[in-house]
Amino acid sequence: MMTAATRIEPRVRRLTLGDFRSYPALDCRFDSGMIALFGENGAGKTNLLEALSLFSPGRGLRRAELAECARRDGAGGFAASIEVETNGAASQLGHGLTPSGERLYRIDRTPASSARAFADHVRVLWLTPAMDGLFSGAAGDRRRFLDRLALGIDAEHGARANRLERALRNRNRLLEEAVADRRWLDAAEREIAAIGIAVAAARCETVSRLVALISAGRDHASPFPWADVTIEGELERRLAVEPALAVEEWYRLELAASRRRDAAAGRTLIGPQASDLAVRHGPKNEAARACSTGEQKALLMGLTLAHAKLVGVLNGQAPILLLDEVAAHFDVNRREALYQELQGLGGQIWMTGADPALFEPLRGRADMLLVTPGRVRRA
Repeated sequence: MMTAATRIEPRVRRLTLGDFRSYPALDCRFDSGMIALFGENGAGKTNLLEALSLFSPGRGLRRAELAECARRDGAGGFAASIEVETNGAASQLGHGLTPSGERLYRIDRTPASSARAFADHVRVLWLTPAMDGLFSGAAGDRRRFLDRLALGIDAEHGARANRLERALRNRNRLLEEAVADRRWLDAAEREIAAIGIAVAAARCETVSRLVALISAGRDHASPFPWADVTIEGELERRLAVEPALAVEEWYRLELAASRRRDAAAGRTLIGPQASDLAVRHGPKNEAARACSTGEQKALLMGLTLAHAKLVGVLNGQAPILLLDEVAAHFDVNRREALYQELQGLGGQIWMTGADPALFEPLRGRADMLLVTPGRVRRA
């Protein structure tokens, strides 16, 4: 682990797009550690953040299929490239989709196997309006959020989560088809148990480290209250007190014993895919879902800031943080406090908003960019 003195702080200095969403072509350069993008709704601000989010493992901040990112009137593919400056050295990262559907990844014009390879150069995190109802919404949304937290620290976590999902689908199919040869189900359940424990352990490790960081920096006067975070799930509960191999064996036996029940339900009922992320408003000691809308937004921002700090500490690399339409949620005082917190992270911050007045306090500290359909220019 690198110390704060040696931590690297990547900056996106250039973004080029071809046939990406609303952009037939774009070539834009950036100077600052903070980027403020403003313009009317529908101008293409979020599209720029989405392009950057694709340099992280997974499906980006919209969770869209790659084909959906291709410009509607284009040839069917797209290209996105960023020039990243890290402590004076420059790297070029490229990501694209051909009209035939082939995914392309490049690092300094050399082919890479997947977006996971970009993690050596950039760690991209984000917060979007779609996450506003996280605490009161579906458990599946909180699991995806939890996996994004883990992925910010461990670039391999997404691959493990995807393998678990495929293994669960395979077991569900075997149960549905009532396969007579038990060896097929035995093999499927051994795979699920091994991968499931790895996924659960990575989530637990992430939450444990996040809680430790939050505990060390609690500030009851902060406009972004600290969060008390736990994972609710049988595997996670057992992993806290038992060796991983013992929990894996227990899980395998539990899967075998629950075949009839799971077949009737049409899905596997126990495992990481059924766990939930529980968040409480620390200073109030109240469940986040019971807090007001404003309190939930401030709590989510506080959790996002804490995670960004943790990513920087553990990876020795300050993250690039994408904040879509967040400033409008807060009053003037809380907004200024947010800007101060963001500057203290050390990473590059990208923000969007419809009203340019939201970013006036940043003039002289940030690149102020007006976004109009297909274009980005300095304002």
